[in-house]
Amino acid sequence: MQEKKAINIEIGARIKAEREKAGLTQERFSELIGLGPKSVSAFERGTVGISFATLKKICQVLSISSDSILFGQESKSGNDLAELTARLERLTPRQYKVTEEILFKLLEVFSFQEQ
Repeated sequence: MQEKKAINIEIGARIKAEREKAGLTQERFSELIGLGPKSVSAFERGTVGISFATLKKICQVLSISSDSILFGQESKSGNDLAELTARLERLTPRQYKVTEEILFKLLEVFSFQEQ
């Protein structure tokens, strides 16, 4: 069995944490990034490394910067709103529009619950 590299373990743990923060299972995440669940499990455990192409896809799917995966850099403000804003800024215009529509509908539902 091949020895795990420290860098792969660190990166895998960060990917897992971000995936879980996004509320995605390994199965759903693997579908979104175009890999099998076994591949996701392997890189999250640090038994294998990831390619730049995979890193790019992971960052796109999770709407995070590669710095957060590679270097473990959290949002500078430590503010959840700042992190959410940063993620929204990374969406494509189409993704942003869909997100905006969902958020407005959600806020509308919440306003009815408070009455």
